[in-house]
Amino acid sequence: MAPILRLASAIDRLNDVVGRTVSWLAVFLVLCQFALVILRYVFGVGSIFMQESILYAHGAMLMLAAGYALAADGHVRVDIFYREGTARRKALINLIGVIVLLLPFAAVVGITAWPYVLESWLTLEGSRETSGIPALFLLKSVIVLFALLLALQGVALGLRSLACLSGHDDGLPGDGPAPAADGRSGR
Repeated sequence: MAPILRLASAIDRLNDVVGRTVSWLAVFLVLCQFALVILRYVFGVGSIFMQESILYAHGAMLMLAAGYALAADGHVRVDIFYREGTARRKALINLIGVIVLLLPFAAVVGITAWPYVLESWLTLEGSRETSGIPALFLLKSVIVLFALLLALQGVALGLRSLACLSGHDDGLPGDGPAPAADGRSGR
């Protein structure tokens, strides 16, 4: 079980790094939105580039942090079956959820988004606005990264669930990189 848990931990670390990195986009969002409001209502100046940068940052932050949210057990769950369950029951629910729901969802998103993203890259698609961000292809690429990071974290959750079901206490689900009180990873 040790190699399986090491793989799960490596995936956790990847999503932890990505999640913590893109969380800084929240600061950018607040500052950029504040500047945009000041420019518009105080100076009467608008900026399509700034408006689009807010959309890009918001989309990237939410989609790229999805794997981190799953690792930190911050996703939505139906508590009626899960909350009072034993560790084995939780592991079984997580494993079924990963196999039946999460991995098929991530596969459908990734497979259907791939041609859309590829076409955008082939044309180096930019904004429809002349003063907008000329890199819409980068934003569209986030869809594929979302599917990949979420699927990887699903694999990690599934591996931890399997470890728990096989009797390894160190493989309990939800042992991902949950934030600690000091702001560092809980691992």
